[in-house]
Amino acid sequence: MHCSQTIVITGVTRGLGRALTEKFADLGHVVAGCGRDENRLSELRDKPGSPHSFQSVDVLNGPAVGNWAKFVLKQYGTPDFLINNAAIINKNNSLWKVPEEEFSKVIDSGLKGTANVLRAFLPAMINVGRGIIINFSSGAGRIGFPQIAPYCAAKWGIEGLTKALAQELPRGMAVIPLSPGPVNTEMLQSTMGEKTATNYHSPKEWVERAAPFILNLTPADTGKSLSVY
Repeated sequence: MHCSQTIVITGVTRGLGRALTEKFADLGHVVAGCGRDENRLSELRDKPGSPHSFQSVDVLNGPAVGNWAKFVLKQYGTPDFLINNAAIINKNNSLWKVPEEEFSKVIDSGLKGTANVLRAFLPAMINVGRGIIINFSSGAGRIGFPQIAPYCAAKWGIEGLTKALAQELPRGMAVIPLSPGPVNTEMLQSTMGEKTATNYHSPKEWVERAAPFILNLTPADTGKSLSVY
């Protein structure tokens, strides 16, 4: 039985972020989340509602992320868990056919957005010398899959960024590149097609394993490439 934890999550409006938010709230933890879909954020403000907080923040906007972090730190104190989930994927295409702008958006969201959130929250977490950071990786970032090369590159980047950061953090903290495994989300449907994606667990099924897995991570896990299966 875990005592109540403060958990910060990006990309809470859909998919894995939404499932984790609702599950952690059900378990009695306090969630401070951000996303870009105001309608879905309003749904979360209604349920689970207070004492949780859900704000409209684009993780690519460094100053906005900084302001959000200041609010969260003042309102809730230093988070016990910081989960970088926000990311986008390109439309299926061979690498040389992916438009430059689309390629940049995928890399920026997956890598620069994560770095912005880390930059905003890490000083406070380092100051107290505790906290578990999860940067969502993917099998795509460890193996590579055709048609989604920009996404693979972003997730390979998450692996490297996370392993480097693990060597910079003080003892008592952890940062982990965590692959959720294949889950039937909108992102997987865009890659595999809706019919094939139904072969995999829904986010609500996945989160029954993922939430306790995350809550049981410790500083001893820092830098390890882990997976939820």
